[in-house]
Amino acid sequence: QVQLVQSGGGLVQAGGSLRLSCAASGRTFIISAMGWFRQAPGQERESVAAISWLNYRTNYTDSVKGRFTVSRDGTKHVMYLQMNSLKPEDTAVYYCAASSTIVALSTTSTDYDYWGQGTQVTVSS
Repeated sequence: QVQLVQSGGGLVQAGGSLRLSCAASGRTFIISAMGWFRQAPGQERESVAAISWLNYRTNYTDSVKGRFTVSRDGTKHVMYLQMNSLKPEDTAVYYCAASSTIVALSTTSTDYDYWGQGTQVTVSS
């Protein structure tokens, strides 16, 4: 099993920045990829970014490209999401997730086996 604990988030004005962290523990050696998802009220959960645990490759949903950066600290088993130039439409609960099975980056939530507790990000206009 893998446990994921998130930190960061909060309230920020439009144009501001926040950083989310996701610390993995347990059987971290089984992780092949991790990702960030978000869910706004009344909307489906959507992929934001993903990073391969094997080769550090990343991908992003179009709406955050150039503003968000996903990274990982391999020694600490921590994934980060640096969010810059935040917009009100970025407001959502953000979740980190880990997969032990996928070999390519995935934006599909069902490809991820383990989930963090979620953290609220609110961007005011």
